[in-house]
Amino acid sequence: MNIGEAAKGSGVSAKMIRYYEETGLIPPAARSEAGYRIYSDQDVHMLRFIRRARDLGFSVEGIRELLGLWHDRDRQSADVKRLALAHVAELRQKIRKLEDMATTLETLAACCHGNDRPDCPILSELEDPTAPPTRTGPVHQLKGA
Repeated sequence: MNIGEAAKGSGVSAKMIRYYEETGLIPPAARSEAGYRIYSDQDVHMLRFIRRARDLGFSVEGIRELLGLWHDRDRQSADVKRLALAHVAELRQKIRKLEDMATTLETLAACCHGNDRPDCPILSELEDPTAPPTRTGPVHQLKGA
C-alpha cells in the first residue's frame, strides 16, 4: 500500500510517517520502481503501535524503547513495566504542574474585578510575578492566603 493508505490504516499522518522514517523510529519503507514508498500490513501494524504509544503520551525516544522491547521476543516484562511506570511518574509530575497552573490562574481570576477598568491582576502577575500581591497587582502569593 502507498503512504496515504498506510496513513489511513494506521491513524498516523503521512507527514508523521515520513518523520518517523527520517528519525529512524521506523525502518525505511520499501520503494516501488517509480520511487514511491510501499508499506506492508506489518508496517501498518507497527504504525498503529506507535500511534497508541503517542496517544499515551510517550516521547519518540520512549516509543523507540518500547519498539525495541516489542520486537525483542527474549525481553523481560519487567523492563516494559519499568518503562511504563517511569512514564506514569512523568505524567503525574506534569499533572501536578498543570494543577498548580490552574490554581494560580483561578486565584488570579478571582482577584480580578472583571470590570471596565484597566487594572488587572492577571496581567500584573504576568508582568512581574515577584511584586507583592495586591488587589490589582500580582497575586501569586495569595494561593495560601
